[in-house]
Amino acid sequence: MIDESTPDNPTADNPGADIPRTDTRDDSTWQTLLPRLATLLWIIVIAILVAFGFFASSLCITVLLAAFLAILIDPLITRLERWYVPRTLSSALVIILGMLAVGVFSYTYYGKAAAAVDEIPRYAWRIRQAVEPLSKEIEKVREGAGSLTSDDSSSKKVAEVRIKQAPDWPGFIVRGFGSVWGAVIIGGIVPFLTFFMLIGKDRMYIRMTSMLGSKMDVPRFIDRLNRMVRGFVVGNLIIGAVMMAVSVAVFWSLGMNSALEIGMISGFLNLIPFLGVLLAAIVPVLAATFQFNTATPFFIIVLTVFLLHMISANILIPKFIGSRVQIGPVAATIGMLFWGWLWGVMGLLLAVPLTSLVKIIADSNPSLLHLSNLLAETPRPLPHWARYGSHTLDRAVPFLRERFSPRARS
Repeated sequence: MIDESTPDNPTADNPGADIPRTDTRDDSTWQTLLPRLATLLWIIVIAILVAFGFFASSLCITVLLAAFLAILIDPLITRLERWYVPRTLSSALVIILGMLAVGVFSYTYYGKAAAAVDEIPRYAWRIRQAVEPLSKEIEKVREGAGSLTSDDSSSKKVAEVRIKQAPDWPGFIVRGFGSVWGAVIIGGIVPFLTFFMLIGKDRMYIRMTSMLGSKMDVPRFIDRLNRMVRGFVVGNLIIGAVMMAVSVAVFWSLGMNSALEIGMISGFLNLIPFLGVLLAAIVPVLAATFQFNTATPFFIIVLTVFLLHMISANILIPKFIGSRVQIGPVAATIGMLFWGWLWGVMGLLLAVPLTSLVKIIADSNPSLLHLSNLLAETPRPLPHWARYGSHTLDRAVPFLRERFSPRARS
């Protein structure tokens, strides 16, 4: 007879010991914590990427400029390949000719730029003479207000001496490169990096397909990226040419000296977001201070620059560029603020294509549809399958691609 109270039979004291239990509270806790941990990891990754972009700005800008130039030059290289010119030879010829053109342009206008810099003290003296009456009136008002204060309180004040440093304008302009010499070095590296990207186009495509083919549609991503970059550059060239032509015509009709050069500079500066309209107006206004003594030419210059900026921002840019970048005005403005903070003037110039690049990446990955709608001007409706997790989408994308590919249909 077996004694059920012996230690060999644990069910005697604990009848439910062999019955498995499931703790639903632990499962619900993990289901709540996992999304929060995933969100925290994404925040950490984004913070690391932003910090890398800030501290390694020269590296990022160099790679981006080389990639954009390679995308722009690639159609010409492809055309030369059709004429039986080897890709390596055609890439080298195009890069060398481009560097020679930039060198000739810089050498031609270096003397005029140096002369303009030498004329800055004369501009400043002329402006000081123009505002001297107003300064005297302000000084009289200040002295009258100071005479109302008590002598005792004024006698106890000690004069404070402050040393005001001149603003580092070259450092501000090349912010993101590290220094002026850093910008020069990067300018010399970009052509060589562009050359290697052009001759290694096929190998780069294979690497991207092997690395990202399971998560995104690589051919569609590359096609949209090429069309975006080329459309952005060509659209800006068309708009800049129109604004340069109108500026030159207006300045020439006013009888301004060096109307061609000043009009071209003003029209080009008007392409810069936010600060462009101010810079485009300052250059011709300063040049006009040596020629005109009446207010009418200055009014015409400022009005012309302002109207060109408004027309380009509201009509020309949406028509020639907006359809290619496909980002909303709010997203473009926030992108300009972010990239301008990150990389200075260079980030401000590249803000629109970089923000559009983020949207293209989001469009190519189904799990990033929410980010795509956040950047788009007209958000797309969210389908039912997009509500599932990213793991499910990663498993479904290859199946759907094989299911609806042309080979499967045939």
